[in-house]
Amino acid sequence: MIDQSGRTAWVTGASSGIGEALVKAFVGAGGAAILSGRNEDELERVAAESSAPDRCHLLPFDTADFDILPERVRAAIAVRGGVDVLVNNAGISQRSLAAETDFSVYDRIIEVDLLAPIALTQALLPHMLGRGGGQLVMISSVAGKAGVPLRTAYCAAKHGLIGYSDALRSEVAGQGVGVLVVAPGSVRTNVSRNALNADGSTRGMSDAAIENGIDPDEVARTIWQAVADSKREIVIAEGIEAQIPVLRAQDPEKLFDMVEAMVANGYAEKMAAE
Repeated sequence: MIDQSGRTAWVTGASSGIGEALVKAFVGAGGAAILSGRNEDELERVAAESSAPDRCHLLPFDTADFDILPERVRAAIAVRGGVDVLVNNAGISQRSLAAETDFSVYDRIIEVDLLAPIALTQALLPHMLGRGGGQLVMISSVAGKAGVPLRTAYCAAKHGLIGYSDALRSEVAGQGVGVLVVAPGSVRTNVSRNALNADGSTRGMSDAAIENGIDPDEVARTIWQAVADSKREIVIAEGIEAQIPVLRAQDPEKLFDMVEAMVANGYAEKMAAE
């Protein structure tokens, strides 16, 4: 991994999964990381397990607490005098049929997965533009490239994040700020356990695709390399999940037939039983 000495990355959702792996990889390469999330104990664990706890700075908060964002941005900048990279990683998923899902689930997921990263980016953007540079990393999903059953709220939010990112990129590219969209497929994290059911409760169990997913450390290495290479969008997925974005662009009818067949063949029932 490229040397990150002298650089500071701010990672939300840093207490587990992809966020944890991003922090550890960045710090391991000589950089300093600002760890944000709601669970301060877990943030402390991640910092302690990193190769350089002294370069890990905890800044706990709920990214959907919009009123606190200006203060948190000031605090993040003050840690080392500037933020070079912001990774909007915090988010929650869903496992429920649209017809059974309470609207509060849509409200919560869009707040956390779409409005929160937009709000934090908007709050930090003047700092990056004022410095003449910076990098924004938006963790979307393969489900942000194409609709996936049982994830209507999640897909709506992740599609929206890609749209915002693409538009923002065009506006700030000439001012030294890069925007990278990351669309992971199944990654071995707690995303399925923490997903919301139809009534807004936490699912509390994983599924086979996630348990057999890509190692978060591999995902982190790929993301940091993409940042170094000034990539604009990457898909990190395997098997059929890697084909989904391609089919959506090249043969959407085939993709629509495929996902409809998944539901017809009992996908929802299988997920409920896992």
